Amino acid sequence: MGDGSVSEALIRPDAAKPTPAARLRAWLHAEVAAQTLRWRLWAPVAFGAGGGVYFALRAEPVLWPLSLGAALAIGLWVVARRRGWSRRLTWLLLMVACASGGLAAAKVRTQAVAAPIAPALSEPTVIEAWVVDVDSPGQRGARVVIAPVWIRGLTPEQTPVRLRATVRGEPPRPGEAIRLFGILNPPPAPASPGAYDFGRNAFFQGMGGVAFALGETSGAELAAPPWRLRLEMAVNGARFALAERIVARLGERTGGIAAAMTTSHETWISQEDMDVMRDSGLAHILSVSGLHMAIVGGFVFFAVRLGVAAWPWLALRVHGKKVAALAGLTAVGVYLVVSGAPPPAERAAITASIAFLAILLDRQAVTMHGLAVAAFIVLAIQPEAIVTPGFQMSFAATAALVALVEAWPKRPREISAPWPILAVQRLGGWLTAAVAASVVAGLATAPFAMQHFNRTAMYGLLANLGTSPVADFILMPALALGAALEPLGLGGPFLAVAGWGVDLMLAIGAWTAGLPGAVKTVASAPNYVLPVAFLGVLFVCLWQGRLRWLGLPFAAAVLIWPREPTPDLWIGDGGTNAAFQRDQAVVVRPGVREFAVDLWSRRRGLTMTDRSETGWVCDRFSCRPDTHEAGPVAIWWGRKSPSSDQIEALCRAAPVVSVRAVVTSIPSACQDRLVLDGVDFARGGAVELWRDSSGEPNRWRAVWTADVRGDRPWTRQSDPEVSDTGA
Repeated sequence: MGDGSVSEALIRPDAAKPTPAARLRAWLHAEVAAQTLRWRLWAPVAFGAGGGVYFALRAEPVLWPLSLGAALAIGLWVVARRRGWSRRLTWLLLMVACASGGLAAAKVRTQAVAAPIAPALSEPTVIEAWVVDVDSPGQRGARVVIAPVWIRGLTPEQTPVRLRATVRGEPPRPGEAIRLFGILNPPPAPASPGAYDFGRNAFFQGMGGVAFALGETSGAELAAPPWRLRLEMAVNGARFALAERIVARLGERTGGIAAAMTTSHETWISQEDMDVMRDSGLAHILSVSGLHMAIVGGFVFFAVRLGVAAWPWLALRVHGKKVAALAGLTAVGVYLVVSGAPPPAERAAITASIAFLAILLDRQAVTMHGLAVAAFIVLAIQPEAIVTPGFQMSFAATAALVALVEAWPKRPREISAPWPILAVQRLGGWLTAAVAASVVAGLATAPFAMQHFNRTAMYGLLANLGTSPVADFILMPALALGAALEPLGLGGPFLAVAGWGVDLMLAIGAWTAGLPGAVKTVASAPNYVLPVAFLGVLFVCLWQGRLRWLGLPFAAAVLIWPREPTPDLWIGDGGTNAAFQRDQAVVVRPGVREFAVDLWSRRRGLTMTDRSETGWVCDRFSCRPDTHEAGPVAIWWGRKSPSSDQIEALCRAAPVVSVRAVVTSIPSACQDRLVLDGVDFARGGAVELWRDSSGEPNRWRAVWTADVRGDRPWTRQSDPEVSDTGA
């Protein structure tokens, strides 16, 4: 009757059905097979991971082993490709090559940007410098970026390339030569162990220190600066002049927001408006980034393409789409210059340029591969971007939006339908897409906002949905046209429209920020959790198929990961302020180093409150509790060392004593107290303290900022040596 197996299958049809294990294997095989063209997307992820490993090291590695390892890994991958080794093995070798290349690139970048870091001088000094740009204002006044020419007490080799100086009164304009008398310090260290490292960010921006003017700045007679510095100051001067014209047109409040969105100058934004934008989740609109580049570049692209199509003679002779892409590319470059080219704008310009170049090369503009190329270029140029919140949030949001575009169902075009129906359908489709894009981008950036800023705007989605049509179709296009025509005196009508958009945006922000529970403070997870969340977000975006949802628990790691116990006590850098935990962060000296206290309290998920006026004994140089129940710390912030009687009184008052000056002798009353003095703070910076649970009296576990930062180029300071020209 033929083959017995065939007849047996006909008699027993269930025998031919695959088992659940076989079906699972077939499904997994199909999932992996669907990634054939997407494995290479993980190359920039591996490159960034290598850079991340470099910045996580506590000690500075040597260059030659990193370079040799990268060269060997890349060479092995090339050999594997040419000899036709299996795709699985060549992919693994590619990941190793990219990771080792990222590690080496970060080290090379660090050596390339290395510049002198200002020491902490014991006395005020005199600085003569050129004003390079006007920076965003600080709590103590206006700030400018200066290029110092001479600093009393420092040799030319010790003089930083750039400083950020806080000045009194109106800030001097870019291009002015100034002389100021003030306090010079290195860039600030993190406010607490493991917090965001401002000093590292300043190192890679060439900012070698900070200065605080003690009096009014005056003019100076300096030799002509190098041509590059003259060009930079001329461009920044034109930018600041444009910002002033916008403010003059629209008023300080509205114009200040518009100027920040155009030139990155935040000089005229009040702290109240800044808080409203942050609490409503709209603060990202103030800094020039991917959103602004996309809107300006896209507006110019579609406007030029429409103009070419509307001119039949021109449409028959040029490729309208490519001409529009070239115009969009030019607009992105001009906007980059006008904005002052801050790092987020540079990264956004690279990403937008890749999209326009893809159009010029007859490729699809918005693809995951294009985003991967942009990420690789950004990380190759700025490896330090991998540890910055701006890069993490920008590329996570962009990857999520591109993944949404890939998964969005393609709606068939209607052959014939009445225009009212078409209008309703298009409006409904646009609203659905806008909501989906806002939700997806918000979810993708949420882990980074929680970890870095510890602030969640609960109605951020609502605020962004309300402002998105205004910003996308009215505010930014009108602002771009107004800024372009304002130097000719023709920008008034467009800036007026932009001002209306800014006012509406502020109104929406104020309304959402005023809703109950508008802001929620979230404690930071351990630092190693954020890379887990980053990889989870990328897996959801890069993987094609249902298996991508395995990345969701990892993407939510920052939210669900258990937090370590909150420190019982925090003492700031220098020992000038402290805060302790009582379900809130109780600040010993309200108003002193408030920014650092705020950063620490939010990082630990606490809200700040001032200490009680009763129960404490405070004078000009010290503050101590009456009883141990009032607080666990007594502090001395005077620059001179306390006397034996004074330090004994501090030790009798609290189990922990913080002294800003150096303590030369410790009285017997302090034998069972933890005494931290200027030597400890100079070595370690800020400190977090936990009560030891071993049961021994007054035992504390301490974690210092310097121990977490390690010995890296951005943590080192040169010892001040009085030069021959010093006074």
